Amino acid sequence: MNKRKEKLRRRQSPRETGTMTGRLRMARNGAGYLVDPATDKAVWIGERDLGTALPDDVVTVKLKGAGDEGVLLRIDERAPRSVVGTVTGAGRFTRVQPLSPAYRQEFTVPDAKGARVGDRVVMRFVRWENVHLAPEGEITDVIGPKDDPSLDTLAVMKQYDLPESFPRGVLDAAERVSARLAEPGPRLDLRRKFIFTCDPASARDFDDALSIETDKQGNRVLGVHIADVSHFVTPGSALDKEAYRRSTSVYLVDKVVPMLPEQLSNGVCSLVPGQDRLTFSAFLTFDAQGNCVARRFAKSVIRSKARFTYEQVMDVIAGRAASPAGRAVAPRPPPTARKTILAIHELAQQLRRNRFAAGALDMDVPEAQILIDEKGMMTGIEVRPYDESHQLVEECMVAANEAVAKELWTRGVKILARLHEPPDPEKLEDLRANLAKLGISCGDLNQQKNLARFLDRIKESPLEGTLSVMVLRAMKRALYSAEQIGHFGLAKKFYAHFTSPIRRYPDLVLHRQLASWISGGGGRLDFGWLKRAAQNASEREQVADEAERALDEIKKYRYLEKDLRTRRSVFDAVIGKCTRYGLFVDLPALAVGGMVHISKMADDFVRFDEFHETLAGGGRTWAVGGKLKVRVEKVDFDRRQIDFVPVAERAGKGDRPSRGRKSEKCKPTKQVKMEQSKKRKRR
Repeated sequence: MNKRKEKLRRRQSPRETGTMTGRLRMARNGAGYLVDPATDKAVWIGERDLGTALPDDVVTVKLKGAGDEGVLLRIDERAPRSVVGTVTGAGRFTRVQPLSPAYRQEFTVPDAKGARVGDRVVMRFVRWENVHLAPEGEITDVIGPKDDPSLDTLAVMKQYDLPESFPRGVLDAAERVSARLAEPGPRLDLRRKFIFTCDPASARDFDDALSIETDKQGNRVLGVHIADVSHFVTPGSALDKEAYRRSTSVYLVDKVVPMLPEQLSNGVCSLVPGQDRLTFSAFLTFDAQGNCVARRFAKSVIRSKARFTYEQVMDVIAGRAASPAGRAVAPRPPPTARKTILAIHELAQQLRRNRFAAGALDMDVPEAQILIDEKGMMTGIEVRPYDESHQLVEECMVAANEAVAKELWTRGVKILARLHEPPDPEKLEDLRANLAKLGISCGDLNQQKNLARFLDRIKESPLEGTLSVMVLRAMKRALYSAEQIGHFGLAKKFYAHFTSPIRRYPDLVLHRQLASWISGGGGRLDFGWLKRAAQNASEREQVADEAERALDEIKKYRYLEKDLRTRRSVFDAVIGKCTRYGLFVDLPALAVGGMVHISKMADDFVRFDEFHETLAGGGRTWAVGGKLKVRVEKVDFDRRQIDFVPVAERAGKGDRPSRGRKSEKCKPTKQVKMEQSKKRKRR
């Protein structure tokens, strides 16, 4: 009876108990929040009610009012943390300002360990018991001057505890792993088939390849051939344990933190042309309507016939005889290759149409790539298109992921699924209400097809960026799960990650399960382990995302700080939100946002219309989606805040509109191409 009562007590919702326990997250306005995993709703805690709690601590809060606000009751567990910060003052105690804007407090440390004012350091948290005093830390490492952009990446890696190297035992195992290439075991020999890879021009590792044939019934048989990492990384090995710990590769602006050593990712597992490579192949048969009518899987050996870039494939799709002006001329694929590319392109577009007809959300946007010089300083942003060449690869990978998930899940095999749950109805209602304020009618967004149609309708609209962000904020985060399956955004009932085992641990696990299944082993893994692996993979993916965003942001803020000192460019901005104290604007060219304070908008009184969410004054009205030109007035690096001032539409003498390119003459730019393996990596 006691056990039953305890079980019931654990199942009670926060609304029933009046309390909630969870990991504390921090917003930039100083407030904290917990997320209820059952409902995905946030409970907010005001800055004054946080006591001595710090980001990532496990805390219990007492709910207030309707249950969306709370007050800290206790700190249940301090987060194990190393805090990267900047030394801001010296004296009896050295003061350190954390690099992350989630921390609102300076720390004090008793010993500077040789660090000077202006240096970035790593601290170990010691204690914080009195809210009226600063939290205490201990410096464990000195990184170097904060004004040295070449140290930004190292600072972010230490802030997010990203590994800087592989352990010696893992590297030794990687050196020995190539011997397994000569021990392939029973495999389907595909070396005579026309199989090719398609990747960015800068890619160094190739983990997927494609082929297509027609069967006797006239159906198309798509071949998706994935590097067989599971052949080289065996369960429980040093390589496997390290891959589990990392769980994902991290793509920083000027560095990749890989899940596996280069001996695998760029060596024996890379599907380089003209060399025998071990793969796991999915053969998917599609009828004339684009329905998958059969699927088959096999361990295989291939010899890629060609390595194409996205640009080369796009030239074939577009029927171009040569590359567009301004781009290096690439060799034109031979006739056999062009025929294969066009056949896969036709199938991919059909699969894409079918997916959107089923209610999939078209959230694809061009990728913004930061350009930096050899000193680590950002010089601009280059927007990479998401065109039919990218869609060709994307749709083939989605089809393979779905097929493997369906094969195992429908056979009763629990897997590490890629889960994307439908959004909370209340969030969709809030979204609908906010759209209504902008005069936009979108129907019942709880109907997935209505939401998909809405996203399609805003394509090429001036408001596309703003509205897409509003939709994204209403969505739940995709994660890994051993208990549920289904991907709302892709409109797939069955979905898992199979196509990138070099850079994602869940894909490696799925390879092992599929190999066991097709060989008669059953494919089942311990369910408790699967749950732990899913949680670990989700957490590591979130850390990777946060680290990538943090470094991007640092680079952009450095860029704007320098622009403020030396150039004072004029930027095109789009209004994302109107408030009673000013405008929040986005700079599309830099993918960064900030605020125009109401005091800078007009010489006379500016009136805020809350219902229509507009500001009016000086003969002008500002509304969400409106455009204006702005100049940077202030950059607060510690709080990650940018203040802009409006600029008259006709720029005066010395005003130089900027598109986010180079802000000065500098040495040749090192264009860092970190997209080499990303390939829509967060699906």
